[in-house]
Amino acid sequence: MRILLVEDERSAARMTAKGLREHGHAVDVHSDGGSATQQAAAVSYDLVVLDVMLPVKSGVEVCRDLRSRGDAVPVLMLTARDAVDDRILGLDAGADDYLTKPFHFGELLARIRALTRRPALPLLPERLECGRLALNTRTRQAWVGGLPIDLTAREYMLLEYLCRQEGVVISREQIAEHVWDDRYDPCSNVIDVYVQRLRRKIDRGPESFIRTRRGAGYQLIGPHEEPR
Repeated sequence: MRILLVEDERSAARMTAKGLREHGHAVDVHSDGGSATQQAAAVSYDLVVLDVMLPVKSGVEVCRDLRSRGDAVPVLMLTARDAVDDRILGLDAGADDYLTKPFHFGELLARIRALTRRPALPLLPERLECGRLALNTRTRQAWVGGLPIDLTAREYMLLEYLCRQEGVVISREQIAEHVWDDRYDPCSNVIDVYVQRLRRKIDRGPESFIRTRRGAGYQLIGPHEEPR
């Protein structure tokens, strides 16, 4: 594999790169977040090993830059910080795994193997836009025409699922599989109830943005214009 190693501590970078190369990997080393961002944009990597505390740009900023341009390369973050909030911040920025310093080199290799075994999945955007409807998938907030919508957790889950499938007719069975759990009663009308709740909150005219397709399910038509 070709690995981008971003580490500003020279001795740590030298030792880590040496060990990775001895295990058959090609390693490019950068010591600051700014040059690492440029390098990652110019070269296709199989993995990025990224320290959190970096000059110019932090590792969190570098990771956000990667994800914002749609780069789904696996990112393993290294940090001397063991606080839960720091780990959450890195993972929410788009990191795939986290390793706290000091670490055993064997564990680093094991985590690299685990990351590269995973099938490549489409990168999920932090922001979804369906016309005038916008969602932040990290904070779970939603807006219509720039105005915030107050949603319950389940209402948000249903709306996000419909937005990800904009224009596609989604059956009740598909909705139940992705939004509900095994306690869902297929004989109940709970999905219809939640669809009605969403319509009351997001519709801005007589025509609903969530269309009922009789005998098939529901379809979200992105509110690109004011309905007529």
